[in-house]
Amino acid sequence: MNTVAPTARAAVVLGVWRSGVVSLALVTMAALLPGPAMGVLPYPPELRPQVEFWKKVFAHYSRNQVVIHDSWQLDRVYTVLDFSADAADLDNDVLPAYVEIRVNQEKERIRSLLLNLHQNGGQAAGWSAEEQRLAALFRHDRDPDKFLRAADPKRIRAQRGLREKFLEGLRVAGRYLPAMEAIFRAEGLPVELTRLPLVESCFNVRAYSKAGAAGIWQFMPSTGRLFLRIDDAVDERRDPIESTKAAAKFLKRNYEKLGTWPLAVTAYNHGPAGVARAVEAVGSRDLVEIIRRYNGPRFGFASRNFYAELLAAIEIDREPERYFGRLERLPPWDTEVVELPQSAPFPALASMAGLSSAELAELNPALMPRVLAGQTLVPKDFRLRLPRAKRRAFEERYAVWRAGRSQQLQLARQSAEGRRPSYRQSRTARASAGAKAKRKHRVQPGQTLTMIARMYGLKVNELERENRLRRGARLRAGQVLVIPEG
Repeated sequence: MNTVAPTARAAVVLGVWRSGVVSLALVTMAALLPGPAMGVLPYPPELRPQVEFWKKVFAHYSRNQVVIHDSWQLDRVYTVLDFSADAADLDNDVLPAYVEIRVNQEKERIRSLLLNLHQNGGQAAGWSAEEQRLAALFRHDRDPDKFLRAADPKRIRAQRGLREKFLEGLRVAGRYLPAMEAIFRAEGLPVELTRLPLVESCFNVRAYSKAGAAGIWQFMPSTGRLFLRIDDAVDERRDPIESTKAAAKFLKRNYEKLGTWPLAVTAYNHGPAGVARAVEAVGSRDLVEIIRRYNGPRFGFASRNFYAELLAAIEIDREPERYFGRLERLPPWDTEVVELPQSAPFPALASMAGLSSAELAELNPALMPRVLAGQTLVPKDFRLRLPRAKRRAFEERYAVWRAGRSQQLQLARQSAEGRRPSYRQSRTARASAGAKAKRKHRVQPGQTLTMIARMYGLKVNELERENRLRRGARLRAGQVLVIPEG
């Protein structure tokens, strides 16, 4: 079973047109990619054809183009279908079905032509212009059954273009790559490995696959739980930084077990145990030899191409202007992390940070929807990411909120036990109440009475009564509220 699901990464046969998945690839660049302590990412020259193919998929073919090609000889492209005009004319709910029909028809047409070429014994006499064009793609193949083998339905594959999606991935990557590269350097790993999310998800933080993989690194739950917190409140697979720490550990473990980066990267897709079986079956640690000779039942198109696709992504990322023109990447986030010593409602935390809930949620994608809605508390010890400029003010407000909650819980506990507070406690509470009565809160954009009440441990009607507000009154940004005794 794959450790990282193939659906949200690069392997798309046409049936998944809606999901926008990619196919795995191989890249052309320098013979060796420099890396730190654990060596380099080698570039086997035998992978050049695959690399060139995937560069075109990533940077040339658009989402409205589908490439029909040989699944083993990726430089053997039979045709490219362009659905740009259809995309403009057809509704979104109709287009995918139409595309699938047209692609299946084209694949069957190619298959028929290849079978005709085989039946004619490779004799050029009587070939149509289209048959001559296809035959030219096999001019260096000496196998007498080359056309018959290529006509196998499993060999005729459809690949959707990814230019727009990949370009957006390059843009978004600017937000995270500096921190990700620092993590990989700290582990002694080649920083080029941080481009794997371009293959896996095109840096889509919210990416989920049908198989259950999540986040930019597309960890499956079983693998993710080895390194990350995954529960009803928090899924760290969705956090680009926390999941990068996990990916670095996982890749390092793969390398230590398998001994080469091509195998360690392939194991990210196929699983370390699966790659180890391939090495044993073939008797070689050469990925090219394994691709050529290993026939494991799960070692399919995605696994054969995964390392090469990474190389392609690295090459494009190094010279994006060459492929896309001017590229403006998102600037890196200037953030810090605060570990919460006590659970708290997310809307209250957003208010304390002086951010809207949407702004704080974007910085903390690991939090699950129920938490963001305030239905479940942000758990104790969660590492909350905040803008650096907001941290000090947040910590001050959080300390005030926490102190108020602590006193409120103490009084509630005494009440439940049937004990009245001591004179000293009552006096302290009255003094605290006097201080609280004088506190004011300036309403931030998007805040509601419910959010503010939760922040201070109050009921909504207490705020309404203290500020003479009608029930259900709407607040305006900048409005000042008096905060009564909690």
